[in-house]
Amino acid sequence: MTATNDVLKALAIDIEETARLVEGLDEQAWHTATPATGWSIADQIAHLTFIFHLAGTAASDPDGFAKLAAGAAGDFDGAVNAALKQFNGFPPAQLLARFRALGQNSVDALAAVPEGQVVPWLVNPLPAAVLASAGIMEIFGHGQDIADALGVRREPTERLRHLVFFAFLTRDFGYLSRGLTPPTEHFRIEVTTPNGELWAYGPEDATDKITGPAEDFCLLVTRRRHRDDLALVATGAEADRWLDIAQAYRGPAGEGRTPGQFAHADCEH
Repeated sequence: MTATNDVLKALAIDIEETARLVEGLDEQAWHTATPATGWSIADQIAHLTFIFHLAGTAASDPDGFAKLAAGAAGDFDGAVNAALKQFNGFPPAQLLARFRALGQNSVDALAAVPEGQVVPWLVNPLPAAVLASAGIMEIFGHGQDIADALGVRREPTERLRHLVFFAFLTRDFGYLSRGLTPPTEHFRIEVTTPNGELWAYGPEDATDKITGPAEDFCLLVTRRRHRDDLALVATGAEADRWLDIAQAYRGPAGEGRTPGQFAHADCEH
């Protein structure tokens, strides 16, 4: 299995697992508030549906994607809010059906991209595997908001590898979103998988290093947990600084989460 096929398979599974989180909810439960201020469960699914609509269009219809992206130019938050209104007005069953359909469509469209060809995206064109990894990042973060709203504990899986590597590639986003200059030196990332394996990225002799559980690392870079509630260790002053600003997505950092906002047992390993 190629790297692209592997990440696309993981994305398809993540989409379906997130769908199963919400498929049994009644209409009132769909409007349950999530930890993201002002966003309900329906808003979270609507946002993900829009993201997959964008990705599927980018991979299958570059001209159509250019028109969609033009609407986000200069006002990304406005485009996100418009997308919420576009999708979260559907009744739950219809919204969930669109989420599943557009999610699978994005997987199929990315799978059809010829090897070596890039896909247009909001800032720079990306390889299909990287864009799929960005999708995994989106669904992990917003899926965590849904799980938190429902009081559900999601079990970490080996599919987190794709998000860990994506966060390694996008280390500088936290600096750039705050107008800071990223360091020129690479970090070393060493995280432990759910089954005890070690995933490591970056030079072995790096001055700055992050270690800890892979799930905690993913919760950090999606800003779904505060660093104080995670079992991550920073070696080096710059790595320690990064734990405060880490994010694996472009644009505003958002409010993040506060220390102790969630039961500490949820983050114990």
